[in-house]
Amino acid sequence: MIGKVMIGRSFAGVVNYNLQKTDAYVLHTRGLRTDSLQNIINDFNLQRKINKELGKAVGHIALSWSIHDKDKLTTDVMIERAQEYMKLMDIKNTQYIIVQHNDKPHPHVHIIYNRVSDNGKTISDRFQKQRNSKVAKDITLKYGYYFAENKEQVHSEQLKGADSLKYELYDIISKEAKYARNWQQLESRLNEKGINIIYKYKGGTNEIQGISFSKDGIQFKGSQIDRSLSYGNINKQIISNSQQETLADVLKRNARENAERRIITNEYESPSENEDVQNDITEYSEKWLIENLAGGFGGGGDVDDDAYKRKKRNNNNQNDNQMSR
Repeated sequence: MIGKVMIGRSFAGVVNYNLQKTDAYVLHTRGLRTDSLQNIINDFNLQRKINKELGKAVGHIALSWSIHDKDKLTTDVMIERAQEYMKLMDIKNTQYIIVQHNDKPHPHVHIIYNRVSDNGKTISDRFQKQRNSKVAKDITLKYGYYFAENKEQVHSEQLKGADSLKYELYDIISKEAKYARNWQQLESRLNEKGINIIYKYKGGTNEIQGISFSKDGIQFKGSQIDRSLSYGNINKQIISNSQQETLADVLKRNARENAERRIITNEYESPSENEDVQNDITEYSEKWLIENLAGGFGGGGDVDDDAYKRKKRNNNNQNDNQMSR
């Protein structure tokens, strides 16, 4: 099961769109008269007046299941799942209507709800996207529904033209962005797949404020494809990727520098590039990494360093004695 959450301003628009379809069926309502479309709209608008400062009072959720789940979903079950979904999304004590559509082969319902609750409070839309993903996944796993990630559940073979391309772009760009460590790398990988990046700059500056993607002569803004593909969100992902790589490089570089400084400078009279010295550097680098990543084993790093040096000196002295004999 997947859920898509939207907010808007017009109850008339969303009610007419969802209920005027010939295959639309009202499954359940709360706090609304259902004898006419106009009364449904009037009841929604009457309650929204309690909180006039809330401009976007319309909540709209589309819940979809895979075609594989069709036999598991009776009308009553879909009502129960929709109500469970709203409860977990903290959408409660408000008007709503659940409408089933049968225009697609996979089961799906639409929930229209008032973001002005019965007591005039605003039903928050903060973090709804993140919460929606978790709630939909939890319900899917709880009842054993067919599981797929995000847009993978959409039957892309039924989409045509621009809609089909939009889902193709989402799949490719979101996957490549997970591994790109800079924008040049992302551009190169996307170009290999026939996708171009178009940057939007703030007037008269080099500051990027938006991004679009094009393929086969069709262009979309990143946020039109999915909010996760806006310039800001992709940039955050790339920065995170690069920081993870930089941290590993810094640790390795520090380990080697410490090894060279403490072993070659302190223990060898004339540093050389022979195999023994390089082996010592590698051995000490690993030791330094382990100790520093583990917090120095309780702060005993200096003592361990001295013991390590003494051991090396003893080994060297033994080798010198053997050679002198």
